[in-house]
Amino acid sequence: MNADTPRAAALIALDWGTSSLRAYRMDAHGAVLDTRHLPWGIMRLPSPPADGAAPAASASGFELAFEQACGDWLRAAPGLPVIACGMVGSAQGWAEAAYLDLPADPGAIGARLTEVDTRRGATLRIIPGLLQRHGLPNVIRGEETQVVGVVDSYPDAVDDLLVGLPGTHCKWVRVRDGRIVEFDTFMTGEVYAALRGHTILGRTMADPALPDDAAFERGLEVAGSALGAGGVLSTIFSTRALGLIGQLSADAQPDYLSGLLIGHEVSALRTLLDARGMPARIVLCGDQDLCRRYARALGRFGLATPTLAAEATQRGLWRLAVSAGLAKPA
Repeated sequence: MNADTPRAAALIALDWGTSSLRAYRMDAHGAVLDTRHLPWGIMRLPSPPADGAAPAASASGFELAFEQACGDWLRAAPGLPVIACGMVGSAQGWAEAAYLDLPADPGAIGARLTEVDTRRGATLRIIPGLLQRHGLPNVIRGEETQVVGVVDSYPDAVDDLLVGLPGTHCKWVRVRDGRIVEFDTFMTGEVYAALRGHTILGRTMADPALPDDAAFERGLEVAGSALGAGGVLSTIFSTRALGLIGQLSADAQPDYLSGLLIGHEVSALRTLLDARGMPARIVLCGDQDLCRRYARALGRFGLATPTLAAEATQRGLWRLAVSAGLAKPA
């Protein structure tokens, strides 16, 4: 093919979460040709025009969001396969995609897609979430696709890999022999937001102009010391107390609290890994600044230096589309 010839699309892939929708148009090599980022998460969808003009007032918010994300791509290439991951497949989503029991590999996940017939005639195929039944039940939805993308990026490490996915609910996913075998969930990000926005701790805080690494390290140190032996509930009030006695400025308190919470999380993770066996490799996937913080915490608690993965969601969507027979790699 001539270098100036436009590459043909082979797949439309959607990462459709709670608060946003990302759309990718991919070629036959899995490379991204176009990307769109829309604010239409499953909890906030577009509404039809009030005057009843097209699109029809009876159209669902999911249909409208789908049309905005990729309607023109489908008009240009009718019949293009469409695959989606994330909360679009939850009970509150467009159609519920049942959870798949562990262990699971890309082939098993790709074989369990849920089909949705859209108004424009295209079929949307939704990737299932994963369910862990042993111990306390645990679920992931959306992160399984990121993990598949990470596995696709590190084929030499799939014999024993730990994938960390920091965020609102941080997931630590264990991969052995190419299969997802277990995972743990820490609600660290959501707890941080709740403490800042809805407790007394937030009353003395100010937003820092730049991240305060020293305050974050101080939080990690407390979480990992004898002072933190009582657990996270015994240490978080120190955020306010240190401020009241002049030892922690208002704009240092958010990063100190972040260090405390992440420190307690990674300390607990270390305990779990001591019991289960250390992974051969750790990979972090997510927001760059947040991954940087977790990397520092892993080192402080004696865990391996992690690798940072990029574009895992796109790679995972492509890999699962290939597994399901929707896309044929060039």
